[in-house]
Amino acid sequence: MWARVTLIPRSTQCWRVFIQLREGNAKQCDTHRSPAEAVMNSQLCPDSLWVPLLSLLLLYIPAAHAAKCPQQCICDQIQLTVTCVNKNLTQVPPTVDEITVKLDLRGNDIQELPSGAFKHTPYLTHLSLQRCNVRRVKEGAFRGLGRLVFLNLANNNIEILYQESFDGLSSLKQLLVDHNRVEEIQPGAFSQLGFLNLLSLTHNQLVYIPNMAFQGLQNIKWLRLSHNSLNYLDTEAFAGLFTLTRLSLDHNELQFFPTETMTRLPEVTRLYLSYNPMTYLGEEVVSMAKLTHLFLDHMSLQDLANTAVSKSPSLTHLDISHNQLRVIQPFSEGSPKLARLSLAGNPIYCNCYMRPLREWAIRSKVKLIGTCGGPAHLSEENLEAVHPAELRCQSQEAMLKAKFEEATRIMPPPTEGPQSKAKCPANCICEAETHHSSCENRGHTKVPRGFSPNTRLLDLRGNHFHYIPSNSFPGVNQVVSLHLQRCKIVEVEGGAFSGMKGLIYLYLSENDLMSLSPDTFKGLPQLTYLHLEKNRFTSFPRGAFNLVPSLLALHLENNTITKLGPAILTGAKGLRALYLTGNGIDHISPKALDHASDLDILHLGGNKLKEVPTEALSKAGKLRDLRLSGNSIRWVGSNAFQPLQGSLKELYLDNMGLEKMSQNSLVGLGPLLRSLFLEGNQLEEVPNLHPLTSLEVINLADNPLMCDCPLLPLRMWIEKVNLKVRATCANPPELRGHRVKDVHIFKACPGGESLPSTPTVNPKHSKVPKATKPKWMHLDSHQVKMLKIKSKLNPNTKRGTAKKATRRRSRA
Repeated sequence: MWARVTLIPRSTQCWRVFIQLREGNAKQCDTHRSPAEAVMNSQLCPDSLWVPLLSLLLLYIPAAHAAKCPQQCICDQIQLTVTCVNKNLTQVPPTVDEITVKLDLRGNDIQELPSGAFKHTPYLTHLSLQRCNVRRVKEGAFRGLGRLVFLNLANNNIEILYQESFDGLSSLKQLLVDHNRVEEIQPGAFSQLGFLNLLSLTHNQLVYIPNMAFQGLQNIKWLRLSHNSLNYLDTEAFAGLFTLTRLSLDHNELQFFPTETMTRLPEVTRLYLSYNPMTYLGEEVVSMAKLTHLFLDHMSLQDLANTAVSKSPSLTHLDISHNQLRVIQPFSEGSPKLARLSLAGNPIYCNCYMRPLREWAIRSKVKLIGTCGGPAHLSEENLEAVHPAELRCQSQEAMLKAKFEEATRIMPPPTEGPQSKAKCPANCICEAETHHSSCENRGHTKVPRGFSPNTRLLDLRGNHFHYIPSNSFPGVNQVVSLHLQRCKIVEVEGGAFSGMKGLIYLYLSENDLMSLSPDTFKGLPQLTYLHLEKNRFTSFPRGAFNLVPSLLALHLENNTITKLGPAILTGAKGLRALYLTGNGIDHISPKALDHASDLDILHLGGNKLKEVPTEALSKAGKLRDLRLSGNSIRWVGSNAFQPLQGSLKELYLDNMGLEKMSQNSLVGLGPLLRSLFLEGNQLEEVPNLHPLTSLEVINLADNPLMCDCPLLPLRMWIEKVNLKVRATCANPPELRGHRVKDVHIFKACPGGESLPSTPTVNPKHSKVPKATKPKWMHLDSHQVKMLKIKSKLNPNTKRGTAKKATRRRSRA
């Protein structure tokens, strides 16, 4: 690849003709593809059809003029690409050549995209603007980019998508706006994107989708809204999406299935609703004619009607794994003929309750995935292996009693008729059918009373309570999810939630809490998920979790906690996930996690740690996901993660300013580690990666890697594994920006002779170490001084030898 092209035609007219012919050729090639295939396949047409034309054009390029290329950027006039990655640019370079087809501006500081920002590059087809601190996209910013098919705006700070933000992108097929702060989509924001196939808005701050939010997306195939805070979808939220086949709504706050909204999606075949706090699926709630795959795993389902999916005749795969289901009734006659039903991770009690389901599965040839949670003699037994005759109760009397109890548990309480209303306090809304009650944003200064005893979801967010006294929620012991976000709460008195025996989700986020008394959560034996993020805690609320034995996940992100003292999790022995991102933690006691033997997830990103808390981690031997991103850790020593060698799968060490890692820093992680994130650091070398035999994802991007012989083990490892490894050279200067895999310099290193010869980068002026050198020498100051003198006396001595030796000595 050419770093810069020094020849260009006096006029761009020839290039314009070439581009137009190439586009016409691409359109011809696309006539035999479906729209979905066209967008997923970037190979628009075989190069053999247009390369001869390009060769002919090059014969007429005069050598009189220099290429038009912005300073600090890399331009390839053959591929028509311009790359300006991590150059601290504050605006779109105005000198990008008009004929450019692909423009990469990742990692800059372009905080605003003004109207007409790309009017000087009308031939662009691909535009990347990730990590540019973009806060606002003004109306008409992309006007004139009628050929653009791919736009990536991920990892920015965009909060609002305005009505004409994407005006002019008439050919766009993929739009990525992931990892921003989008909380509002104005009507008509996508009205110009008639050819869009993929829209991704994951990891944003959406809480509500209004009617007609996606109007104009006439060819959309996949809409991704995962990892937001969606709790409500208007009935016509997805109206007009007649071509949509895949919808991702997982990791949100939906607490009931949005039946009416989903019926507006006639072509959807896959629906992802995992990780939403739903507790119940009622009769015929899923009514989608072409739905084949439905994912309802990792929610809070305690029950579902046997006709819940009867209106989805095409459904073949239903995943309701990792919920709280103890018994499942066979699906009613006329229900879809499922091929696969996943029940894994549920506390299924394999007795007479489950016999009808097992018999139905055998009769209908449905594969059951999961195991029995009890009784003892069937515990951990695969459901497929249990014969119906084994599913029995202790006696006929016990069986009849169990059947009666199960029937009363499943059947909703009788109502007075279709017009009956749930009991409800003034200035609130209560729905009898869904058992939901809401007083959201109603200005209440005291917790309302008088809700129906059948209430399961109670939403009180956005009020002005300030203080929650003891026994504030009488008569609502069936509530599963309680929302108290943004209520300006300063204090919660002990016993405030007494009587709420069924509470599983408690949201106290975005309040003014600074401490919790030991009996704050008294009377909550089933509390599983506790949200305390965005409060004013300056210290960990130790001692507040003695009375919540079922607690699995604790959220304390974005507080101002500075230290983690000994035994902070006393009482929370079953805790699986602890989220402490975005605090000011600079010290962790070696005994901080003494009572965290079952901890599975620990997020410590965005704090002020100076070192890996190895000793504290030794008490969390089951940890699977560890995140230390964004701390000020400059050095990782030997055996830093060895206490986690039997469990760790995800390790985040990115964006820390990390300068050095011991070659043995990852010892013990080989057999299990799946993901390793090291991007955005200051590493010149990396530790030994050869033992990491199970890696599926690794990111080394944005590190100043020194491409000389000490990096040979990494180069050999890259050759060995079947992974996409994002690693580029920063030094020596002549190799800057090139992929580690593509440089020849390593073939001259001892042991590098076996590397394959590929048509890769080997700059004319690069200086490679001699292959005959048996090992790297460590020079003292006297030897360095003598080398400098010798270099001056002997002009034939290679320059820079002493400097390189000193650098190796410092790294060693």
